[in-house]
Amino acid sequence: MAQMNAAPRNYPERLVKLGGHEISFHYDNEMLYISPKEQLKNYPQKLTDRLLQYAASHPDRTFAAKRDQHGEWIKLSYAETVKRAWNIAQALHNRPELSAKRPLVILSGNDLEHLTLSMAAMLAGVPFSAISPAYSLISKDFAKLKHIFDVLTPGMVFAHDGNAFAQAIQTCAKDDVEIVTYSGKVADQNCTSFQSLLETSKQNIEQHYATLDEQQIAKFLFTSGSTKLPKAVPTTHLMLCVNQQMLLQTFPEFEETPPILLDWLSWHHTFGGSHNVGIALYNGGTIYIDDGKPVSGKFDETIRNLKEISPTVYLNVPKGWEELTEALENDQVLRDSFFSNVKILFFAGAALSEAGWNRLDHIAQQHCGERIRIMCGLGMTETAPSCTFSTGPHVMAGFVGFPAPGCEIKLVPSNDKLEFCVRGSHVMQGYWRLTEEQKSEVFDDEGFYHTGDAVRLVDVSDPSQGLMYDGRIAEDFKLNTGTFVNVGTLRNKVLIQGNQLIHDVCITGSNLNAIGFLIFPKLESCATYAGLSISQHSAQDILQHPKIQQWFKQFLIEFNKDSTGSSNRVSMIYLMQEAPQLDVGEITDKGNLNQSSILKNRADLVDALYNKVNDHPLLIRVPTLNN
Repeated sequence: MAQMNAAPRNYPERLVKLGGHEISFHYDNEMLYISPKEQLKNYPQKLTDRLLQYAASHPDRTFAAKRDQHGEWIKLSYAETVKRAWNIAQALHNRPELSAKRPLVILSGNDLEHLTLSMAAMLAGVPFSAISPAYSLISKDFAKLKHIFDVLTPGMVFAHDGNAFAQAIQTCAKDDVEIVTYSGKVADQNCTSFQSLLETSKQNIEQHYATLDEQQIAKFLFTSGSTKLPKAVPTTHLMLCVNQQMLLQTFPEFEETPPILLDWLSWHHTFGGSHNVGIALYNGGTIYIDDGKPVSGKFDETIRNLKEISPTVYLNVPKGWEELTEALENDQVLRDSFFSNVKILFFAGAALSEAGWNRLDHIAQQHCGERIRIMCGLGMTETAPSCTFSTGPHVMAGFVGFPAPGCEIKLVPSNDKLEFCVRGSHVMQGYWRLTEEQKSEVFDDEGFYHTGDAVRLVDVSDPSQGLMYDGRIAEDFKLNTGTFVNVGTLRNKVLIQGNQLIHDVCITGSNLNAIGFLIFPKLESCATYAGLSISQHSAQDILQHPKIQQWFKQFLIEFNKDSTGSSNRVSMIYLMQEAPQLDVGEITDKGNLNQSSILKNRADLVDALYNKVNDHPLLIRVPTLNN
């Protein structure tokens, strides 16, 4: 039974004051409803109204900046951005074939041209869609990109470098699609130059913009495809503006001091493209585009940038925070620059481990002499993206807090979990080009969107203590004994306890007799731990090294020390030599594992886990823990 059942099935509305905000809690037929009483303040009709506002009030303030090939920051002021965007918007408006049914698709990554083009598209009322560059540059069969083109039927495609994206464009774009490039060619195709769009004379575009309202689709964002093929989410100006107003009322610091961001997160994803760019735009701030990433060989660029740019708010995924925390611990110059202006540390995209949280909190307190609140929230592409923030009484890993103003939440029992359901003006009306029947699968008769995410109450007897993230409902399964296995809880525990050498894990055991793990190790960390060179030794050599084998055996023992039964006790692990593959759907462009695809594609390895053979070099069992 769900955790909810420990509480009364029905009780009248209860109002609780948390941090100056009043929030309502009430149960009805085992479902818990949570909603803030604070109303949203006024917000603009269209997100780009803010761009025009700040171009008028602060024309010389930098809106966005990016380093050029020589390492110099190229800056775009609000006034210059508006000037360029109006010209391009006119060029788009002059192409009547461009519309929601034939939108603009942007294939390349974060840069000033991408940003200007997206602002222009919103001014022109032409929806755009930024697509993960991995679908074009890493994929070999372009399966996801073909699917996206089939869903959107684009009328225009932009790629910064035509040469780099040529194969993807030629494979997926139909002959009637206009191709725009900043540089390079797409084989022998005729391409429109980005410069020609910039040189278009402004005529009637401002009058056209005035006719657009809040229901205008600003862009299409695609879901990560962690369980199925990516779905298109029509994101309206209303959704974007409401969400940014929710953020502003949660973080009033943004109004007091225009935020300065240094950010690498890709704009094809809602965290980078809607949340972070939106914070800068909505509040008249500045976004510095970071070419660094928290991966081998690229994080040095982030460190370099942070030594020059002192953000007021820093947002990252947990992997980025892990890399940055280690750098902060060892670099005084970096600490001085990073902590000089920062007021908010924020993570999203995944759970930050408790160990990572404590290290970051320690270094912040040590350097600043006071605690800087580490914030997170729960949101998704379908909600533009934010729903909850970790305001309230708790500061701890996994805590996602309470709904922001304008967001209503309903928690619905599902097996032994609580599904997180949400309603508000920031929530999509439905996926693009799906049937009404498919729409009814994700919206209930009260209009709540069923997210598929699970949460749990910090205290089942006191909902006002807030919410903890509890994984995805669809990933959970039952053993052949009927015992229910909570995949999200297990996975989080693995990543926290095994953080030193484990990159990620796929949980096995559906309709089988015990839980097993397919472990994706951190090969570089394993090589270092074993005293080996990753360039001179194969993955198998590294993973078979006695020190690595012993580490994972000890990990198994420690993991099972507090197990209470077959629902959370692991019997065996398989050390994976190959990373999960994007092309076959094992990993999303965000880096999240697709459990079902991995289990399907690597069924032979799952068989090896359960076939009682004990001499496989990469299969580790703890005999005393076998069922």
